[in-house]
Amino acid sequence: MNNEYVIDLAGVTARKELHERIEAALPVPEWYGKNLDALHDVLTDPCFGGSCLVLFMNCAEFAESMPRYYAAMQQMCRAAADANPGLMVEFAN
Repeated sequence: MNNEYVIDLAGVTARKELHERIEAALPVPEWYGKNLDALHDVLTDPCFGGSCLVLFMNCAEFAESMPRYYAAMQQMCRAAADANPGLMVEFAN
């Protein structure tokens, strides 16, 4: 892997907190929209290219507090990995 990004979701129970953690961990542009569409754009941008791993750690609390948003985020990450062959995204509880 060229780049590895770890996003620790411990204590995260809201979208705003999630996207703040994403902004702190990933090289997002100034225009990052703090939503799943914007995250998809970042993960599939050619500038984010190369071989990289995005690892979401300690997901259990966020998954429990926002199960539909968590499922949507997982689905979006799978789509981004399909569109960006060098991208691997993992979720760890």
